Amino acid sequence: MPPLVHELAAAQEDAWDRFVAAAPAGTFFHRAGWRSVIEAGFRQQAHYLFVEQDGAITGVLPLVHMRSRLFGNRLISAPFCVYGGPLASEPESAQALIERAVDLAGRLDAGVVEFRGQVPNAENWLTRSDLYATFRKAISADPEKNLKAIPRKQRAVVRKGLENGLTARIDWEADRFHALYALSVRNLGTPVFSRRYVRLLVERFRDCSEILTVLDDEKPISAVLSFFFRDEVLPYYGANTPQARHRAASDYMYWEVMQRAAGRGARLFDFGRSKFGTGSFAFKKNWGFTPEPLHYQYWTRPSEAIPDINPLNPKYDLLIRAWKHLPLPIANLIGPGIVRGIG
Repeated sequence: MPPLVHELAAAQEDAWDRFVAAAPAGTFFHRAGWRSVIEAGFRQQAHYLFVEQDGAITGVLPLVHMRSRLFGNRLISAPFCVYGGPLASEPESAQALIERAVDLAGRLDAGVVEFRGQVPNAENWLTRSDLYATFRKAISADPEKNLKAIPRKQRAVVRKGLENGLTARIDWEADRFHALYALSVRNLGTPVFSRRYVRLLVERFRDCSEILTVLDDEKPISAVLSFFFRDEVLPYYGANTPQARHRAASDYMYWEVMQRAAGRGARLFDFGRSKFGTGSFAFKKNWGFTPEPLHYQYWTRPSEAIPDINPLNPKYDLLIRAWKHLPLPIANLIGPGIVRGIG
């Protein structure tokens, strides 16, 4: 008898999270809490699937049905997240989840199913490993060892930030963080998600998240929202004002995240994903992190093409340049409606 696939109910969330925490390939983005955050924050329907055998969970697959007039009708594991895809303790459960995802796509009239994985999960699916890389590196409990592990030129920039008299504050001030983040991404030509989404993230993951804000003479100039999972720290959403670059605030910020996380027991620093050929990709390499290609896999209907929704796509160039010049209140008003369909 093939494994049975079920949709997650609230009563099974703790069991789901225990399975994710125990699975060697489990990630923070597989956690059940993302379901309510994405549904409430983006008004997209989540379908969190799990396999149960002999009363125990043997596989999970977080899926979200992304519907957008601009970007199409897709199932993604997991949108707004770096990692996703099926997580299973044995091949039969993984295959059952993959087959259910394709079946669900048919029932929802979705033309694409996308898995975001550190390793390929779905045999014979279209796979792109040239879009994004992730940057993960072991860190020590000793701050001096961590500082010496940073390449010399980048270490000098970190020291500059330390010498500039910057200070760091830990809190969960979602609205202040969103204001900094909205300015930062508008300046990059990227639409911002809603303030409500940040509030939901902080509320749902209060026990494993924090916002670190860098202050220059008590003025916030950089900030990052980080998550903690097992012995990992994930500085996920980073924001910088125009003043931050001249003060080495971003470099100081990530150093503060690293040393504070190491002090609380973290032993792996996950710098997140970056697109190949971008400034953020080069920035993370400069810290001594080795890029590891992510494997994005796609099932598509015969009439569908693999989505190419990224700012390096030339067709978005004019829009990006125009967005950089939008007044911030207008960008903040329009942005969330666009972001909810991108994922």
